[in-house]
Amino acid sequence: MTIPALPNAELAVMELLWTKGRLTARQIIDRLYADAPKPQHGTVQRLLQRLSAKDFVARDRSLGISVFTPAISRDAYASAQLESLANRLTQGSLAPMITRLVADNKLSHAEIERLRRILEEEA
Repeated sequence: MTIPALPNAELAVMELLWTKGRLTARQIIDRLYADAPKPQHGTVQRLLQRLSAKDFVARDRSLGISVFTPAISRDAYASAQLESLANRLTQGSLAPMITRLVADNKLSHAEIERLRRILEEEA
């Protein structure tokens, strides 16, 4: 299954859902557009419809109001996007990307140790 990249506005909604777990459209509006000069109800409804069509969110209507939850985990999304990036940049190999992150000191000591443990378990 291919997981598409999300535009920034949809990704912002997903970030909220990944962090909070369950939100109503009103709660999403209040968090994303608290300072907006005009109501953003239609915008959020369209974002949620698109995310639902892409199978990123699930809608629960059992409470009399729609409650939205993530239908895909942050890890699954990140993994798919990383794989897509590797396919575009390095013919599918993650090694050059990881090597660059290590060489540029972009990974903490704890992250490097975690990678080391994962590699040792796979060997």
